[in-house]
Amino acid sequence: MADISDQKERSFPRIEFTDSEAGALTFPSSKSRAYNYYKPAKLRATMYEDVTVDVQPDPERHLSQGWIYGFADGPGGYPKEWTKAQSSNWHAFLDPNEEWEQSIYRNNSAVVHQVELCLRNAKRARVYDSWSPSWLKFIERNVGAWMHAENGLALHVFTAVQRSGPTNMINTAVAVNAAHKMRFAQDLALFNLDLSEAERPFDGQAHREVWQSAPEWQPTREVVEQLTAVGDWCELLFATNIVFEQLVGSLFRTELVMQVAARNGDYITPTIVGTGEHDYDRDLGYTRALYRMLAQDETFGAANKELFGSWLETWVPRCLGAARALQPIWSQPAEKPVTFATSLANATSKFASLLEDLGLDIPKELDQ
Repeated sequence: MADISDQKERSFPRIEFTDSEAGALTFPSSKSRAYNYYKPAKLRATMYEDVTVDVQPDPERHLSQGWIYGFADGPGGYPKEWTKAQSSNWHAFLDPNEEWEQSIYRNNSAVVHQVELCLRNAKRARVYDSWSPSWLKFIERNVGAWMHAENGLALHVFTAVQRSGPTNMINTAVAVNAAHKMRFAQDLALFNLDLSEAERPFDGQAHREVWQSAPEWQPTREVVEQLTAVGDWCELLFATNIVFEQLVGSLFRTELVMQVAARNGDYITPTIVGTGEHDYDRDLGYTRALYRMLAQDETFGAANKELFGSWLETWVPRCLGAARALQPIWSQPAEKPVTFATSLANATSKFASLLEDLGLDIPKELDQ
């Protein structure tokens, strides 16, 4: 047996416990093998929550040292002062569509495939040959002009504010909204290109002159340009998705194009415009959830409702003026199954229903 009495005493660093060791402290979920930094909306976290919630750090939740970066001439991180709206907990908002990176590509890929198939079949079957000159002129001028509205909102509204919200959940939803608008504008551009190449009288450049000079479209163009100048991200989102889209966007897409196209022998345009309608339905879903949360906030709900009322006073007259200026285009198709008065009544009725759902007063302009 070896003699160990002659071995030298070895020197080891003295162990000092700081209570930062794994398992040293007890805290909520410290015993769980599925720890989350947040509380899931349901029993288990969804993939959307796992990849979206709290990805953007916040000093009020996880950064004890404050923001780790900031702007040279302003506060750090994601300033809440970028909007006049207030919330007791901005992190309470979750997108009901649960959009995240993979779902964006998956959903938009399916829509793009649908549009491509529709246009390819239309070209192969020569369906444009049976369309009347008046209907081709209607698409040439009006569907082409609406492409500019979608593109302007995509680039200068939603893309501009997709970083302005105070949480990652809000910013992700707005970024998806921007992608929807941009893809839909490009769908309309591809449709316009296909019609330009068809052997029918169709001026593929006419939409530019219509958007820039046609009297019926100038109020719509003016409102879109006014939207791009709004600095408050929450007002911009409210004015666009709650007011403009209801009174102008849905009026044109839902109450006109989707109603009259089939009666004019066109089953292609509703398929393409329907993808924009589907996008807006999803985007309105997250918008409704956000403003309902703000309107029902226990601390700031009353102030937020008053703020939203002031925004309605600004944007409802502008959007109603743009909507009424579009009246002449209702008479352009050969077949006119709906009147402008009926279409506007349907649009304002849906708008009033949305405001009631948010707990907001109905603007007096809707009764005129």
